Amino acid sequence: MSANHDNTRDNRAEYRQDTVMAHEYDGIQEFDNRLPNWWMWIMWGSIVFALGYWLVFHTLSLKPLSVAKFETVMQKAQEEQLARAAAQGVDDNFLVMMSQTASKVTEGRDIFVKHCVACHLDKGQGLVGPNLTDDVWVHGCAPMAMLKTVTEGVPAKGMPAWQNQLGPTRVQAVVAYVMTLKGTNVPGKAPEGQPCQF
Repeated sequence: MSANHDNTRDNRAEYRQDTVMAHEYDGIQEFDNRLPNWWMWIMWGSIVFALGYWLVFHTLSLKPLSVAKFETVMQKAQEEQLARAAAQGVDDNFLVMMSQTASKVTEGRDIFVKHCVACHLDKGQGLVGPNLTDDVWVHGCAPMAMLKTVTEGVPAKGMPAWQNQLGPTRVQAVVAYVMTLKGTNVPGKAPEGQPCQF
C-alpha cells in the first residue's frame, strides 16, 4: 500500500486516560468523560431557543400563544355562524348561540352594567327588579320571552322598554348575557313568578 493511501494514524499523543471521579457507590465508579460535541450543541441550542421563545411569546408578547390563536379562530367561527343565523331571523336558537359567543356576552355585560344594575344589581341578584340568577321567572325564561321583556319592557312593574334606547343588536347582546346568569343562583331577592321551563 502506498503512503498516499495509508489511512492509519498514530493518535496516542491525543489519548487521555479517563478520569475517575473521587466518589463511588456499591463499588461503582464514575468516569468524568467529556460530552460529545453534538450533545453540547443540542443542549446550548435548546437553551437559546427556550430563551427566545420566552422573550417572544411570554415577555414581549410579540406573537400570540397557540391557545390564544385557537381561541381567536374559534371566536371568528362563532361570529360567522352567528351572522348566518341572524340572516335567517332571530329565534331561541339564535339567542342561545349568542349566549355562547364570548364577544357578545362581554358586550351584553357592559350594557347590563351601564343600564341594568340599578334594578337587578351587578350579578343579577335583584333589587327593584327580580333575581335573574334563579330558576323562577316572572315573564318567562325562554330566550324569545326574555327578548320580548327587554325590548317592550313591563311598564306596570317599572321595567322600561329598551328597544328605542339600545336598538335591537344591543338588546340581543343583553339577553345573551342575562342567559348566562340564569341558574347561577346568586343569593339575593326572593324568587318571583313561575319555574323556568326552557
